[in-house]
Amino acid sequence: MDSTVIVTRFLFGALALVMFGLGLSLSLDDFRRLFKHPKAVTIALALQVIGLPLACYAIIVGFGLSPVFAVGLMLLAASPGGISANLFSHLFGGNVAMNISLTAVNTLLSIVTLPLIANWAIGHFAQSGQVVPLQTRKLVEVIAIVLVPVALGMFVASRRPGFAARMEKPTKVFSGVVLAVVTVLAIANEWKTITSTFAQIGIPVLLFNLLSLLAGYYLSRAAGLDKPLATAISYEIGIHNSTLAIFIAVSVLGSFPLALPAAIYSVVMYITAPLFGWLLLRRPAPSTAPAR
Repeated sequence: MDSTVIVTRFLFGALALVMFGLGLSLSLDDFRRLFKHPKAVTIALALQVIGLPLACYAIIVGFGLSPVFAVGLMLLAASPGGISANLFSHLFGGNVAMNISLTAVNTLLSIVTLPLIANWAIGHFAQSGQVVPLQTRKLVEVIAIVLVPVALGMFVASRRPGFAARMEKPTKVFSGVVLAVVTVLAIANEWKTITSTFAQIGIPVLLFNLLSLLAGYYLSRAAGLDKPLATAISYEIGIHNSTLAIFIAVSVLGSFPLALPAAIYSVVMYITAPLFGWLLLRRPAPSTAPAR
């Protein structure tokens, strides 16, 4: 069996175990409480569907990116939050239930919004006439890798609360190890790509990543949301599913150059996200009014 296939299966299996660990720390009450935070949900979805594509367009125009990189970056902006958003939120004090719920909702929305945004970008920047089909396959991936393990973890926690409490610390440690492994593998696998294209698109990709993280957190705080909710939203919209963007670029549109922004992003985000989380942990949260 090809080594790449083995590594991919290992990572997906490890992430599924991490999601199971997250489920051990959640209950149905966590999700019910989301209905008490319509402002948080509205802010997150508005940033994901409207704010980030507009910001991405501004970066493309400001840096004068070539059509292929412009379309590739818009593909990334249109992609929903990735599984790693849940992990970072878990490690740095975010509302994980909010992350999991937003990931599911954003993924459902992306079935429509991603092809619309991608097709607009292709028509506007490249005029190639290619069409991105609806990605129903992505729903299956989210159910298999996120929702099912989390649901199993929640079921075990409801039946064995003592076991769930004992496993909270080990699962956090395991999450950190998985993130470290993902970082090393991502850098190793994409090193040649990064070194050959970073001079052209590295700064725009990094700027988009930082803008996503900062907008998610500080706009949420400015709107009166508490720190855990703001952290959750920051990671949800700041950690895009670069794998989905790469899949569409290579498998659907048949263009590897279109995947280069997402390939670089897949490495950059594993450096900026933990640094951002570390800064959040060091900075005390000012008091805010209860979010509504």
